[in-house]
Amino acid sequence: MPSMFDPVDVPFMGAKKEHEMPDADVVIFGAPHGTPYRDIDNTPYAAAPDSLRAALAEDSQWLDHWDFDLDGPLLNDGPCRVADAGNLRTSFQDGAGNRSLIETATSEILKAGAVPVMIGGDDSTPIPFIKALAPLGPLTIIQIDAHIDWRDERRGEPLGFSSTMRRASEMDHVKQIVQVGIRGLGSARRTEVEIARDWGATIIPARELHRKGIETVLQHLTPASNCMITIDCDGLDSAIMPAVIAPTPGGLTYYQTVDLIAAVSRTCNLVAFDMIEFVPTRDSTGTSAFTAARILANVIGCLARR
Repeated sequence: MPSMFDPVDVPFMGAKKEHEMPDADVVIFGAPHGTPYRDIDNTPYAAAPDSLRAALAEDSQWLDHWDFDLDGPLLNDGPCRVADAGNLRTSFQDGAGNRSLIETATSEILKAGAVPVMIGGDDSTPIPFIKALAPLGPLTIIQIDAHIDWRDERRGEPLGFSSTMRRASEMDHVKQIVQVGIRGLGSARRTEVEIARDWGATIIPARELHRKGIETVLQHLTPASNCMITIDCDGLDSAIMPAVIAPTPGGLTYYQTVDLIAAVSRTCNLVAFDMIEFVPTRDSTGTSAFTAARILANVIGCLARR
């Protein structure tokens, strides 16, 4: 597996480099590129994995310190082993090659008995990531996003970032899709909304989540079912996450996001996680990278506590 990756000098939040921990419980990896559209540049996301690693480089020295978001040290003084495989050797123009790398890497992590945690990359990177989860059996996808991503194609490309949930819905192992934080204007038209609802997708607008809390999501989940969470950074409110291509007001707060992740990990079997659509060049202060990285740290902490 290491031959697919460029290793990193500073692994995420104190994780070991993958070759130093082949028996890890959680494996983090970067997927800088996905499936490109004609005339749309997908390179702004490529530096996201390293930006999020750098954001917590200092904090990684304090793994034994108390984390009040998790009510204890990050790894809970337990045996959870976390490895960082580095970044896949993707190319901004090679959609087919990028999909193959993501699917193969995810499959290898699962075969090793670890939970894959992917840092994208644009919102097309979850398509092969989700596909690789098929051996785990029936899957619920919890998507935090401003947009529903149900286009059959855009600019002639059916595997781009506007089609992620449409392609996921066609996979036999995907049994439920819960879409959280939807708001504003995106690529969906009436047709896509109707197709999503007819398939059975649960669409929870951000306004509903703000009114009713995370219970409006949890009520749709089956306890002990296999779940993955995919977070498009534009699912967060633009006041705390401006570092995206399409910032939209009214999104999830930091605590709504991490509380939802924690509740899902307690209720269900969290089998995979990805974070996508972070744009480092739009993060002038570094605050957005720190916020996104802290959400990832909370995921690691939740996995260490199950």
